[in-house]
Amino acid sequence: MDQQADEVRWVEQARTGDQRAFGCLVERYAGAVYNQAYRMLNNAQDAEDAVQEIFLRAYTRLESFDTSRRFITWLLAIGSNYCIDRLRRRRFAWLTLDDVAFWLPSSRAGPEGSALEQERRDLVQQALQQLPEHYRMITILRYWYDLSYDEIAETTGLSDSAVKTRLHRARKMLAEALGDEGVFIWDAETTAN
Repeated sequence: MDQQADEVRWVEQARTGDQRAFGCLVERYAGAVYNQAYRMLNNAQDAEDAVQEIFLRAYTRLESFDTSRRFITWLLAIGSNYCIDRLRRRRFAWLTLDDVAFWLPSSRAGPEGSALEQERRDLVQQALQQLPEHYRMITILRYWYDLSYDEIAETTGLSDSAVKTRLHRARKMLAEALGDEGVFIWDAETTAN
């Protein structure tokens, strides 16, 4: 059975009070919600708390979910809004290198290669944390969740052109920040678009 059909069935069952159906949704998307919360909040404990709150909000708002949309898009929109609210309340807690967990595949072998790759990840995560929250959110949705511009627009409530503009500016800011450190994650052609 197709994933969208499973989601619609589980949502419909959860709307009638079936907690097992909602549990299936939680099981399927807990990792994605945690990753989003961790990337935005930059703290494992805060991310765990956020996951619980995000799923609680989703459960209490199931009636507002449009079954013609993807559930993950709707859920990540709730997660983005929740994390932005948390960030606004705590007013940017800057990243410590001890808390960084950035999962990029490494083609290097051995401890020296791993150490160099971890240093690069730390720099990318640090640069990401320096972006204003509305640019950070767009970047995370695009590059960590591989959402299309339309899905990002739907998730954030922005127009397609606003998404493209913010993503362009975010890439440019990241490229400048990382270029100062000698780390390049996009080629010149990508940042020019």
